[in-house]
Amino acid sequence: MSTHHHHGDLQSDLDKLLNTAASRRQSLRWLFAGAAAVPLHGCGGASTDSGSTATVAVSTPATTTNTAAGTACSLIPEETGGPYPADGTNSSNGKVANALTLSGIVRKDIRWSVAGAAGVAMGVPLTIRLKIVNVANGCAAAAGATVYLWHCDRDGNYSMYSSAVQGENYLRGVQEADADGYVTFTTIFPGCYDGRMPHVHFEVYPTLAKATGAANRVKTSQFTFPLATLNTVYTATGYSASVSKLARMSYATDNVFSDGTALQMASMGGDTVNGYTADLTVGVSL
Repeated sequence: MSTHHHHGDLQSDLDKLLNTAASRRQSLRWLFAGAAAVPLHGCGGASTDSGSTATVAVSTPATTTNTAAGTACSLIPEETGGPYPADGTNSSNGKVANALTLSGIVRKDIRWSVAGAAGVAMGVPLTIRLKIVNVANGCAAAAGATVYLWHCDRDGNYSMYSSAVQGENYLRGVQEADADGYVTFTTIFPGCYDGRMPHVHFEVYPTLAKATGAANRVKTSQFTFPLATLNTVYTATGYSASVSKLARMSYATDNVFSDGTALQMASMGGDTVNGYTADLTVGVSL
């Protein structure tokens, strides 16, 4: 049997092992950093539910890559504003409905009505945080871009339109993106009504000054929430009617989300006691 002759002392062996381990750790850091820099679903939310298709709509524009940051993002799909936009494009009760011209509509907390109306929308607290990025400029933060956002209350009613809350204008608001492209709204979790998965509408305008009427919008879209979150929220007081309505719907049968939710699924945190936070990156072209 041959004898293996070991050269060098114990200290040099330890040095080699430590150097090798350090090298492997550095390689792993580079590997995982690279993986984390590329979102699984482009600019959209992080999760897709069992009831949702995992593919992006065929009509979704091509991905734009920011090579400097090693990231990629896509234009969020264009969607209908629905029948209750209050952006000057239709009427309610014989009058043009335009929340964008109301005094006090530029605000973070949209749970209260403004401009002389006094209603308050009750429900599970929800903070909506949208990051607006410009895919025409390497997916850079779109500072100064402005978002008009609206959604139904926990009973499925839309202020300014639904008969029960026609005189109210809550759950509507406008925010200008900060230097990092973020807009934040304090609101309540919307309920579910027949025919649609729970969702939030929004329009993006190039500047706050132009956010006075729909003619100036550059994007109209919607986002939704993970099914697990919806099922939990609707156990809270005031949401009992949403349970059976949600059970009759799915992302696959929804007329907006049936072609995929990859770019329109909010990432969620929180609970029914302390409230939730919904995050979504929104790619637009400015």
